[in-house]
Amino acid sequence: MFLKQTTRFKDGKEHHYWSLVENRRVDGGRKVVQRHVLYLGEINSSQQAAWRKTIEVLETGSSQPRTVALFPEERCPDIDDEKLVRIRLDQLELRRPRQWGACWLASVLYQKLELDTFWSQRLAPSRKGTRWDHVLQTLVSYRLIAPGSEWRLHREWFDKSAMADLLGADYRLAVDDTLYRCLDQLLAHKPGLFSHLQQRWKDLFAAQFDVLLYDLTSTYFESDPPFPEGDKRRFGYSRDKRPDCVQVVIALVVTPEGFPLGYEVLPGNTLDKKTLRPALEAIEKQYGKARRVWVMDRGIPTEETLAQMRASDPPVSYLVGTPKGRLSKLEAALADRPWHQVREGITVKLLPREQECYVFAQSASRIDKERAMRRRQLKQLWKRLPELRQMKQLDRDALLMKLGAARQQWPTAWRLVAIRVPKAGEEINEQTFSWRLRKKKLKQVRRREGRYLLRTNLTEEDPAKLWQHYIQLTQVEEAFRNLKGDLALRPLYHQKEDRVEAHIFVAFLAYCLHVTLRRCLRELSPGLTPRSVLEKFAAVQMIDVHLPTTDGRHVILSRYTQPEKELQLLLHQLKLTLPEQPPPRITAAGKLAD
Repeated sequence: MFLKQTTRFKDGKEHHYWSLVENRRVDGGRKVVQRHVLYLGEINSSQQAAWRKTIEVLETGSSQPRTVALFPEERCPDIDDEKLVRIRLDQLELRRPRQWGACWLASVLYQKLELDTFWSQRLAPSRKGTRWDHVLQTLVSYRLIAPGSEWRLHREWFDKSAMADLLGADYRLAVDDTLYRCLDQLLAHKPGLFSHLQQRWKDLFAAQFDVLLYDLTSTYFESDPPFPEGDKRRFGYSRDKRPDCVQVVIALVVTPEGFPLGYEVLPGNTLDKKTLRPALEAIEKQYGKARRVWVMDRGIPTEETLAQMRASDPPVSYLVGTPKGRLSKLEAALADRPWHQVREGITVKLLPREQECYVFAQSASRIDKERAMRRRQLKQLWKRLPELRQMKQLDRDALLMKLGAARQQWPTAWRLVAIRVPKAGEEINEQTFSWRLRKKKLKQVRRREGRYLLRTNLTEEDPAKLWQHYIQLTQVEEAFRNLKGDLALRPLYHQKEDRVEAHIFVAFLAYCLHVTLRRCLRELSPGLTPRSVLEKFAAVQMIDVHLPTTDGRHVILSRYTQPEKELQLLLHQLKLTLPEQPPPRITAAGKLAD
């Protein structure tokens, strides 16, 4: 096993990507093929040295095999001991293979955040002995490892996982009504959880909370109205492109490193500009007043809210994107201002105003990206229009529908083309259906590609720092992508509003485990993702080895399989040690005994 480098020319310079590769002999040892084990991305020299050292330790420090003597029934040693158990080796059986590795890693992350302690103090067992904290840990681990509905967890996933072995429990944790009843107990502990997580982020990773990123998303439902009055499931602007479904809006606050501080679930018809003030008040109530910088996208703050932030004591700082319409008003004033380089390929202009400063940023790589996207769309639209005009038996209504589809597919290019469509009753030909390029609009678009205007009351801050703060908004967007994609927040089949919010609460807890794992992996390699690591750990299975005895009993050994070399590398790099194998059990009178 060794590190392999791949070189790629991108963005005007060479990039070196690294992977962990293993040689394997095939065709009876005559040929060698390579198996791609782990993708590490662009790693620095110290990370390369750490990976090579780990490979060397595992390759040279592997334990030597030992020979042991097994005594089947007909060859037992001459020892007269009533505690001696004779095994029928010819009847050995392997039963109940189940996924163990990813469940164990999820438990490690859960304990790292001390969520087991937090919830054991707040979710007392039921009168029948149900451990609600274990039920919740099962729900969160399921959401992290193989997200799906609670019904799927009950029906199949729990039996195929080793959660019962890890928690010392049984199938009681996965009874369908138990899962739903656990959801009913969670929401009251949201404030306490947010404070607990803030302390854990600080203790584990020295997280800072002076800069907060704020953004919104929405998620829709399979359930249909009508709902009770005051229910948060409402029709509204859908970021999932599903205006036909009811939804809720989720407001999320994270740090620049992606650590979530809190979230709120709002009615689905809530306007973006009406969410910021309650969010500010919630953070102040939860964590107290402090000098914080809020970074958000355009459309969220109103002029009134920004004025309140400037006038508060202590002042609340902000850095916010601005609508492109404001750029048109300030272009003349910005034209006379000098450019300042904040880093390679990034330049900014500063335009001071009363109590505020506008930051006009320009990114060379973003110019190339947006220009390429615009050219590709324009080329495709320009090719499609003649095809529509040449279609036979195409009436005006069908043409308008196809033009609507083209507009949806190539929205950027559509704004750059002026199209004349036939009037009612006219035939489709070169005179009635024509198009031309809007050159004035194209010049304006070219001038603004890769450029954006920011607004802040941090008038004394370094421009490079302001730009860096705004770029970090991608952490919120990544959180939403992980919640909707990797952790599969949807589908939502719950009929009760409280359980809808509790479902989102469980997804939030799973995201906390996800971001903790991602932060641990960041120091090892930027190419390692939480999902790829979970998949590697999921390869470790647990199996029950049944050894029949001569007196009609069974010795049962629950054993997890030994990790492959790549997983041993990950364990070494993450400084994790697998636990001892579970002790054997033996049946007596048809029942299991210790």
